[in-house]
Amino acid sequence: MFGTKRVYRSRTDRKIAGVCGGLAKYFDIDPVIIRLFWVLLLLLGGTGFILYIIAWIVIPLEPR
Repeated sequence: MFGTKRVYRSRTDRKIAGVCGGLAKYFDIDPVIIRLFWVLLLLLGGTGFILYIIAWIVIPLEPR
């Protein structure tokens, strides 16, 4: 009925915690685009930092 596609933090494509790599894999886009989005949010009032920390806590690490 519904797909079982899940968001995970990446174990391989990571710079800090793997959040951007995991989101990029989920949306099937280049991780650089996601990283630029986070930087843009960071520069526009600092919300990017808080959202990244929340995503780091909430999104589970990719299974081995």
